[in-house]
Amino acid sequence: MKRFKKVLTVLLAGVLTMSLWGCGGAAKQTASEPATESNQDKTAGDKDLIVVGYAQVGAESDWRTANTKSFQTTFVEKNGYKLIFDDAQQKQENQIKAIRNFIQQDVDYIVLAPVVETGWETVLGEAKEAGIPVILSDRMIDVSDDSLYTCWVGGNFIKEGEDAVAWLSDYLDKQGRSDEQINIVTLQGTIGSSAQVGRTKGVEDKMPEHKNWTMLDRQTGEFTQSKGQEVMESFLKSYDDIDVVIAENDNMAFGAIDAIKAAGKVPGKDIIIVSFDAVKAAFEAMIAGDMNVSVECNPLHGPRVAEIIQKLEKGESVEKIAYVDEGVFPAETAADLIGSRLY
Repeated sequence: MKRFKKVLTVLLAGVLTMSLWGCGGAAKQTASEPATESNQDKTAGDKDLIVVGYAQVGAESDWRTANTKSFQTTFVEKNGYKLIFDDAQQKQENQIKAIRNFIQQDVDYIVLAPVVETGWETVLGEAKEAGIPVILSDRMIDVSDDSLYTCWVGGNFIKEGEDAVAWLSDYLDKQGRSDEQINIVTLQGTIGSSAQVGRTKGVEDKMPEHKNWTMLDRQTGEFTQSKGQEVMESFLKSYDDIDVVIAENDNMAFGAIDAIKAAGKVPGKDIIIVSFDAVKAAFEAMIAGDMNVSVECNPLHGPRVAEIIQKLEKGESVEKIAYVDEGVFPAETAADLIGSRLY
């Protein structure tokens, strides 16, 4: 019955794809059941559960840890699910292997948070042939046939970049610095990931509106605190006058803050810190005066994906693109809001 429903779901997704634009540092994570030989086969007790295989990027940041926890607490037996979790440790080849393991295990749904955007055609074609719907979480993929995935859930990364520029422009204006020469460096995320591509583009698209802003340099900090610190140390040695650091996630911002302090400068004052994700630790950094703003990227995708799966189980249509709600949180609001943060 599940196999019939699975094939029916794929057929419906194909029809919907034709008719709709769409059917949409680092903490140590506690992984749920990994995809190992011991759990490769469904047991009799699993027959009434919806089995979901999740190929996660890794545990490179506080955001990723919160994202993993959201899935682990949502896809549990009491909610009617069995979750098979795989940590790819930032390697695409590990995710491809995990997806093939999920196909072999005949899971009902595959959730993928892709390390990078390209290189998925073959393995997702195998999932499609097996009749297993694929739901993308957080990051997008670049494929010639978008029927290879059912839908995508995540943040609007380009808008996040644009929102960061809008906040910086307003902040500089309030500081009486709107006409000053402003020198900026960017700590980019993993090159080729959707968050990196989108946030970089959002900033690039808005930079020409500010003729007195100069992007001195961009380098990847790979979304990690240690690499972010390393790259920021290099920037500080290469450039005497840095006004703004744009860190494409909070953990790289934390690394940049450490590097700035070690160089005898004051983060948040001597150098403006603009970051992304808005994890609780970022609010703590803002309260301490070390960070000026964090643009939210909501990691709590588990319930949204479960909602999509339940619709698919009922044969209902789902949107191809599903954005999560996000905001912009400047330091001035951090103390009032930190108590309500769930991640």
